[in-house]
Amino acid sequence: MTQKMSNIQKIVKYSNGTLHEHEDDIVLEFPLTIFVNNMEFATMVCTPTHFDEMVIGFLASEGVIRFRDDIKSLSINEDRGYAYVELHAEITTSQEYYSKRFIGSCCGKSRQFYFHNDATTAKTSTSTTTLTPEQCIKLMNDMQHNSIVFQQTGGVHNAALCSSEEIIVGRTDIGRHNALDKLYGYSLLNRLPVRDKVIVFSGRISSEVLLKAAKIGVGIVLSKSAPTDLAIKLANDLNITAVGFIRGSSFNVYSHPDRILQEKKEE
Repeated sequence: MTQKMSNIQKIVKYSNGTLHEHEDDIVLEFPLTIFVNNMEFATMVCTPTHFDEMVIGFLASEGVIRFRDDIKSLSINEDRGYAYVELHAEITTSQEYYSKRFIGSCCGKSRQFYFHNDATTAKTSTSTTTLTPEQCIKLMNDMQHNSIVFQQTGGVHNAALCSSEEIIVGRTDIGRHNALDKLYGYSLLNRLPVRDKVIVFSGRISSEVLLKAAKIGVGIVLSKSAPTDLAIKLANDLNITAVGFIRGSSFNVYSHPDRILQEKKEE
């Protein structure tokens, strides 16, 4: 598996009133085309790490699989940029309900919104997990402290799957949806129960991000950025606590605030 995420390149930098040569870390961008049962399914533009997790998480998010054991074989040809997936069963749902389209790394219209499979795979959370404000802030600070590639390049999104106390696994990608797919794939590969887990995320909480969290199965999403109006509506509908603008010692709770509990101070 390729683990390199960036390359050093010579650039011209302007600072302090002068132009000068400078070496800069540039994040890598890699196209990966997924074939399912010998049929081209989707092309993802991603950071070239944890391909297996991303493919499995993506297919689960799209409703193609539910468990890792639904996959008979998975192989990655990095030289050609192909992922080959063979399922134990044929895909029975019409192809129009899936995502045979180009999936870019940019924000906004990088994916069409609310396919049929979104409605069938997004789960209403039954999580009873709660966090204190101090835990919300600590988890965000821990993720940012561990985000070495972002510190070097400024060109990636970071996501982490956490318990209420600590980060379990963190993933990085140029595509915010890819970073979440990698977390989903990790949880499926490791048979990790997620109902009591928390997602900490570096980007804004869009409707797409909220739906990804619902498909993974968590009940709390923490972000350093803002949510969108539609994301808040979906969070309310799907019983997910959305917390945004975690910066310094403050944040905003946009939905289901009952999961964020203020610790009682001793008299």
